[in-house]
Amino acid sequence: MDKIFEQLDGLLDRYNELQELMSDPDVINDTKRYMALSKEEANMREVVAKYRRLKQVNSDIEESEEVLRESHDSELEELAKEDLSNLQDEKTKLEADIKILMLPKDPNDDKNIIMEIRGAAGGDEASLFAGDLLGMYQKYAEHQGWHFEIIDENRTEVGGFKEVSVLITGENVYSKLKYENGAHRVQRVPQTESQGRVHTSTATVAVMPEYDEVDIDIDPKDIRVDVYRSSGAGGQHINKTSSAVRMTHIPTGIVVAMQDQRSQQQNREKAMQILRARVYDYYESQNQSEYDANRKSAVGTGDRSERIRTYNYPQNRVTDHRIGLTLNKLDRIMSGDLGEVIDALILYDQTKKLEQIQDGETNLF
Repeated sequence: MDKIFEQLDGLLDRYNELQELMSDPDVINDTKRYMALSKEEANMREVVAKYRRLKQVNSDIEESEEVLRESHDSELEELAKEDLSNLQDEKTKLEADIKILMLPKDPNDDKNIIMEIRGAAGGDEASLFAGDLLGMYQKYAEHQGWHFEIIDENRTEVGGFKEVSVLITGENVYSKLKYENGAHRVQRVPQTESQGRVHTSTATVAVMPEYDEVDIDIDPKDIRVDVYRSSGAGGQHINKTSSAVRMTHIPTGIVVAMQDQRSQQQNREKAMQILRARVYDYYESQNQSEYDANRKSAVGTGDRSERIRTYNYPQNRVTDHRIGLTLNKLDRIMSGDLGEVIDALILYDQTKKLEQIQDGETNLF
């Protein structure tokens, strides 16, 4: 029996065990354990359903082949041939789907994210483009049914963003948006350009999984916390109280300042969210090659200075340079219709992973 089937049989046994455990009153009363088992069961559900169907299809194929061997009824033989053709097509698709589902998964795929967008080269136009990217991701999040919350922002005088941080929560957020990490380039005529010349500007996007204390242990002794009076809009309260918080992670020198929330406690919580994500990202980037190998990520290098995508407004065109994908629907993409781009990146990543696996085992089925 092929190794993949041994894995699937073991997976099926574990799935059945999980269903029994989740009906156990003792487990049901242990909320933490029940939630962990529910999450494990949900992650296995799709591949188990397809494997069960594959087993049934294989059985049906054997029956159809037996009919063809033993039958002397021409009408019955024709029906068996038609069934066999349909079953073989379904088997091929199921095997391909299962291969994809059995690929090693990024352990962060089901996490929420903190996304940081910064205007880079291009001055005011870069800050405006950062705002356009923010709107694009917000609309995409709405299409996905995710929650989108701005947790920190630094606006420019022209209405753009020097930098903005958002928390995006929902199902499989990181698995879809992790490919947005990098430098985004825009080519368009700025509103202030009197000669109608196309300018090129860039904004960078950083996508970091959201972590809590369980995922990453930061020693409180390594954090210096300063409080100060908030500046900017907010009325008398915001100016009279020390509600703003600055956290410094001493070992790395990472600084997070937060003043956009209503109270010092809320600013502390949001600052800690961002600090955890940045510290984790910092340590992972120290050994990026090992990190990429562990994730088996084949899309891009992970270098944020890498130009990953160009948005050409005069030609209504978007090009993702990592996979050579060009779409003439910039207007729709900026309105949050990112699905085609993200699906193509996921498919490319999966294909590369399959090639890596098949280099070691050429015939999984």
